[in-house]
Amino acid sequence: MLIIGFDDYRPQAQRLAEALQANYQEVNHHAFPDGESLIQVPTELPVHVILVRSLHQPNSKIIELLFSASALRKHGAKRITLVAPYLCYMRQDTENHPGEAVSQQVIGKLLAEHFDDVITVDPHLHRISKLFQAIPIQNAIALSAGNTIGAFLKSMFKTGVLVGPDSESEQWVKEIATNIGFSYVIATKVRSGDKQVDVHIPQQDYQDQNTIIIDDMASTGRTIARAAEKLLQTGARQVDAVVTHPLFFSDAEQFIQQCGVTNIWSTDSITHPTNTIYLAPLLAGQIKLMC
Repeated sequence: MLIIGFDDYRPQAQRLAEALQANYQEVNHHAFPDGESLIQVPTELPVHVILVRSLHQPNSKIIELLFSASALRKHGAKRITLVAPYLCYMRQDTENHPGEAVSQQVIGKLLAEHFDDVITVDPHLHRISKLFQAIPIQNAIALSAGNTIGAFLKSMFKTGVLVGPDSESEQWVKEIATNIGFSYVIATKVRSGDKQVDVHIPQQDYQDQNTIIIDDMASTGRTIARAAEKLLQTGARQVDAVVTHPLFFSDAEQFIQQCGVTNIWSTDSITHPTNTIYLAPLLAGQIKLMC
């Protein structure tokens, strides 16, 4: 197999290649002044090619992925696996208001038409439980970063309280806490706007506890920040945060820190200075199972 990446996700793709003991090559891409993209892929290809790119800020990346897949097929790739640790456009899974496009279905069908396998990590799914319901191919695989995050936390703390900032986080927080023997609580979130969030923390003794907020993604950072404020008000000695997908728009990281979070750790699903937890072993393990 051959790992093919892009320069904006090079370290992660190279780590995956090392984990698989596979060669790594890169897509060349050029942006014209009018915004169009020129894509050039390697031409000496094995039968199986693994294309690696995380899909935050997705609009131009989607186009470049499709161009890449087309060129790879033309030059001999028979099987193309997309590894997208962050998978875009999964949240809109129904027409909430008349006229809204259901982006999950559109993007899912598009990926299914161009890739034989799609591997991602903790996608933002609501009304479906399996990724193949969004991407209609046999090998549409959603991995969980839970064990990887749990191992990291176990190396950092002997004990602690894991805090899920909303009901959606419970599936990850409960699993991690159970596996590493930590306690956990799940907060209640009320959102009234993109940056207007209130969080209610369950009552219990947080005094002198290591409290770690676990969330699958952070975009504006307001949910984590409000949860941290409430924990500190209840007497928690220190609040840290672990994020699977560090989107961190605008002032998000700074806002979280200003609200009292000491450390922010993230996986490398999206390149960010907080990347501490590497996903290459998890991804490589799944690829080995498939091959």
